[in-house]
Amino acid sequence: LEKVRGGAGVAAQPAQLTQCIGRSKTHKVPAARTNGYLVVTANGGLNQMRAAICDMVAVARLMNATLLLPRLDHSSFWADPSEFEDIFDTERFIRELLPDIRIVRSLPAHLQSVQAPEIQPISWSNASYYKDQLLPVLKTHQVLAFPLSDSRLANNRLPASLQRLRCRANLQALAHTEAIRGVAGEVLRRLRERGPRFIALHLRYEKDMLAFTGCTHGLTAEESDELRVLRMAVARWKEKDIDGESRRRDGLCPLTPREAALFLRALGFGNDTVVYVAAGPIYGERGLQDLVSLFPNTFTHSTILPPAQLAPLLPFQNRLAAVDHEVSIQSDAFVFTYDGNMARMVQGHRRFHAHTVTIDPDKHAIIQAIDAYQSGKATWDGTSEAIRKAHRPYRLGMPRARRMGENPKLEDYFFANPYPGCMCRQSQSTISH
Repeated sequence: LEKVRGGAGVAAQPAQLTQCIGRSKTHKVPAARTNGYLVVTANGGLNQMRAAICDMVAVARLMNATLLLPRLDHSSFWADPSEFEDIFDTERFIRELLPDIRIVRSLPAHLQSVQAPEIQPISWSNASYYKDQLLPVLKTHQVLAFPLSDSRLANNRLPASLQRLRCRANLQALAHTEAIRGVAGEVLRRLRERGPRFIALHLRYEKDMLAFTGCTHGLTAEESDELRVLRMAVARWKEKDIDGESRRRDGLCPLTPREAALFLRALGFGNDTVVYVAAGPIYGERGLQDLVSLFPNTFTHSTILPPAQLAPLLPFQNRLAAVDHEVSIQSDAFVFTYDGNMARMVQGHRRFHAHTVTIDPDKHAIIQAIDAYQSGKATWDGTSEAIRKAHRPYRLGMPRARRMGENPKLEDYFFANPYPGCMCRQSQSTISH
């Protein structure tokens, strides 16, 4: 890791930056009378649901609403039947947010038979949308259901107190269950036995992601066809005809296991590096072979734990993802190969807690360099140098202010980089609305 840091300007969290998510001196507890109850379904995979839950906590505060314990998605690709309390410490969630919002496990008896209106909030909405358009509906019906809750709150231009609440929900209130933390702790112990430091590699080379993105580089014709059939069959995936090779050249595909291995080697990681693959089943007949050939000390939760210890979690992909999340935030370096929800949530957590080596790959530069090397147009030394030059310093974890823009999809994601909002310069750390 020191070799990777070398010359990159990656240091400890700058002294002028500090965490600032506390409540202000003028903070008010929820009003005695609630405006109604929000029934929220968090959709998508584990980390997409995590972000949505944090957003809905903020929305409940905005609307002076009581939040029903969020429901989790059971119909996404992995069809995990886990409920909120199977993954998260429910008592802690309620307790930590008690000064901010009311959270209940069920509706009061007199409202349980109410036919609640269902509204899908507009994506990336600001505070006025919820206050002006949805609050009147809540007051009228007393119960309001959000069947979708992903990305329904803007990244920026929200009250400072609301941004801090989103971070309190994510970084303090939403803790995994003791059972999940226990399994993650055993993974960490076993990884440390194999070396003093390890990389967590979020290798998003999984069937659902490859089908969704149309990325098939390195796969067989049969595997590519299987992914195309899956993409056509999933109605909510709107893009069907995809030029995967063009997308790869533009840096829009997950790195393959081989590309990830060459990337790590180019950065200076040796073959004795301990690598933990934080991901579900890797797709394709080659699986992790290309990664293991360069990094033989590569493990997953399935290979580092005894089967009996992992067995209770195996049917539940979201619980396994929670284990990977726990291990990733505590790794010595976190590397992600696709900018998806887990990558965003983990890097935001690490930025907040000053874990500095979080490697954000420039996939466009990586693919150009690797393709030139594999076609014989570049030496390995030249390839390594080109990749290293493309990854200094902020792509190796140097804190920087979140980039803002007119299009929410093109600006930095709030939970991936909570500065400004939840981290501030020490001279600005006095909290105010």
